[in-house]
Amino acid sequence: MDKDDLILPKDFPKLKNDAFLLACRGRETPHVPVWCMRQAGRYLPEFRESRAGKDFFATCRSPAACCELTLQPLRRFPFDAAIIFSDILVIPQAMGMDVQMVAGKGPTFPDPLKEPEDLLLLQSKVDVNKELGYVFKAITLTRHKLEGKVPLIGFTGAPWTLMTYMIEGGGSTTQSKAKRWLYRHPEASHQLLKMLTDIIVEYLLGQVAAGAQALQVFESHAGCLGPVEFREFSLPYLRDIARKVKDQLKESGQDVPLIVFAKDGHYGLEDLSQSHYEVVGLDWTVDPRSARERTGGKVSLQGNMDPCALYAPKERISEIVKKMLEGFGTRGYIANLGHGLYPDMDPENVGAFVEAVHTHSRHLLNLK
Repeated sequence: MDKDDLILPKDFPKLKNDAFLLACRGRETPHVPVWCMRQAGRYLPEFRESRAGKDFFATCRSPAACCELTLQPLRRFPFDAAIIFSDILVIPQAMGMDVQMVAGKGPTFPDPLKEPEDLLLLQSKVDVNKELGYVFKAITLTRHKLEGKVPLIGFTGAPWTLMTYMIEGGGSTTQSKAKRWLYRHPEASHQLLKMLTDIIVEYLLGQVAAGAQALQVFESHAGCLGPVEFREFSLPYLRDIARKVKDQLKESGQDVPLIVFAKDGHYGLEDLSQSHYEVVGLDWTVDPRSARERTGGKVSLQGNMDPCALYAPKERISEIVKKMLEGFGTRGYIANLGHGLYPDMDPENVGAFVEAVHTHSRHLLNLK
């Protein structure tokens, strides 16, 4: 038994920087907190070195490896939060599907779902501790190794996004095979989405029990749905997840902030702001001031710099960040990108982004 297996989800070090958690709840912060989606990623040479020659999902199943990859960006940059290194597709794996990470292609399902009768092949009731316990161990280990430096975020894919991968068999620009199900097999679609929702709720509760201090739900493929389909096949399940997680946490006297990120789902901003999440994440297609107006102060906002702005010179990054902060304001706001970091980005420019957020937000707060 590895010594890390003996680490238990209790007696965690005291949190030293709670700016992210305060911002999630709309409270005052000494600066605008900042983190990046995919901050543990291939843009870091140390990440590439750690991952060299190793199977992606084998890495995901190693708590020690996930902990190390989660901590790497924190050693370089003064991020205000860490997000556990894992993958959204561990859930389809837990349901019995084979998922492989193919070099140059990305996630691949050799046997995707083709017709409704294929749902019978899935494990509908998943023992999350047995099938996904490696994620929980990674969270517990990382929470201890962070030594209270910043809060740790857990996450999951949303039901619709997971459904798209399970039917498409990998990435897709149109999600046409998955959308075919919505129009041709609406009942089976709801059956699968409900099945995923139930597992996700247990998975998120397990992450909190393991030590996660906030949770993000990634609806990465919201943009392939129109407003009508979004309200039928995505939104009800996003709301179910938040409500059920909160209700169960309340029973045990716990409360962690929830973040929903529906990429390209700008048509659903008003709905998302009334879905039991404390924070709504935004991609770069949404104007900050417009987002504030449309959400009516009901939620904190997270985002939303275009990741490609990080290809700009550092002075330009600083200008873009300043404008973004002025648009969002400094309260109830978490700075982030509108999507994840890309592998060819310069770590120095990521550092410039983080520094610009902290510097400009402190200046704006001092002007108040």
